[in-house]
Amino acid sequence: MDDSWATFGRDLHLDLAGPGGLRASLMRALREAVGTGRLAPGTRLPSSRSLAVDLGIARNTVADAYAELVAEGWLSARQGSGTRVARRTGPSRTAAPRSAPAARRAAPARVPDRPRYDLRPGTPDVSGFPRTAWLAAARRALTTAPNDAFGYGPPLGRPELRTVLADYLARARGVRTDPENVVVCTGFMQGLGLLARALRASGVREIGTEAYGLYFHRDVLARAGLRVSPLPVDGHGADTGRLADLPGVRAALLTPAHQFPTGVPLHPDRRAAVVDWARSSGGLVLEDDYDGEFRYDRQPVGALQGLDPERVAYLGTASKSLAPALRLAWMVLPDHLVDPVLALKKTGEWQTAALEQLTLAEFLASGAYDRHVRGMRLRYRRRRDQLVDALAEQAPHIRVSGIAAGLHVVLELPPGTEQSVVQAARWQGLALEGLARFAHPTPSEAGGAAPRDALVVTYGRPPDHAFSGALEALLRVLPPAL
Repeated sequence: MDDSWATFGRDLHLDLAGPGGLRASLMRALREAVGTGRLAPGTRLPSSRSLAVDLGIARNTVADAYAELVAEGWLSARQGSGTRVARRTGPSRTAAPRSAPAARRAAPARVPDRPRYDLRPGTPDVSGFPRTAWLAAARRALTTAPNDAFGYGPPLGRPELRTVLADYLARARGVRTDPENVVVCTGFMQGLGLLARALRASGVREIGTEAYGLYFHRDVLARAGLRVSPLPVDGHGADTGRLADLPGVRAALLTPAHQFPTGVPLHPDRRAAVVDWARSSGGLVLEDDYDGEFRYDRQPVGALQGLDPERVAYLGTASKSLAPALRLAWMVLPDHLVDPVLALKKTGEWQTAALEQLTLAEFLASGAYDRHVRGMRLRYRRRRDQLVDALAEQAPHIRVSGIAAGLHVVLELPPGTEQSVVQAARWQGLALEGLARFAHPTPSEAGGAAPRDALVVTYGRPPDHAFSGALEALLRVLPPAL
């Protein structure tokens, strides 16, 4: 039997069930597909031969059905272009009815659905993604990829990526590890969830977190069955000395290099204190190094993990340095946690796409990652300087903190003004977030820290062409000096 038909044309799902002959059923199915929008205008249909073979009917039946639908205006046919869905004029079936002029004049003003400018933290300038260099790395990686790379892959992650990650993290972040302790994840949240579940299975019931942080990190910990206890945050970072007063706490999630969102590094005394606590209590520190590459002063802050690799689990991600869309993150685990985490990862957790892993491995090994990070660091530093200079000139009463690293700063506001400033910004098409959004939800459990009115403002998210406009919009909504 000639199987060459299997490579012809395009797949097209049509249900020929119903009354009438094959030709009538085919015409009815095609009208339904076009009328409901399942086949969009301009879509090229399979040839009559290909569709006839797919449906198991005579080619003349398909050709006759196509010809009649062309005559009815459902389809169009031109020499050399094949048969396509006709482009029909008229209102879209999903379009909302247009309002009368009087109704439009009477409509109340609304907050813009999409902000014109977005200064909320959490996302880098994705327009800076190194498309050309990434594509070149992808081509090299694909050319040299072994055949087993196209299978499901090991739960640890591709060995090529784990090897270069171990070298890079040692060189750039002071992490001490071997490739066998590196676990590649589909984003930071997957890694945090795996670690939380592994801790819960080992008997941990309570975990300390910074009183200011991301609510969805707390949610992940809670869903794993861990009770979250906040640690006060001040100008020296999280008060890790409080851990000794919390006997039920056996683990702590921290952002030591650049506390999120206040922007301060963990003080050296507190770094030593949390490692001593972990050693004496048998506890574990979860280190979130979310933007460790972006430091602008001459005092680099290395990874806490370097102080004790068996008491600190390190978590890193490409979401800030490259782009969130890559869904690439990694954990560096103590020896005793590798097997428990892998056992959980094998039970239905998403495996990270192997080709993206191989591309990142090539990107790191070739030096392209370092070049990209250094270029983005310069771009972000210029924006930070532009923001700080504009505030010093036009709003000198607004104190700025957290400027030594990362992609955001904290702007202190007069007491009681945070929510009004955020709302005023929304009306002007500027998206902002106040510090209160990141506070632990139970004020009585916030470690006694006094509430602060402040804005957490990123200079990382807007593309270059939009940053000046975003900065001007920010300056317009800041409260005047008292």
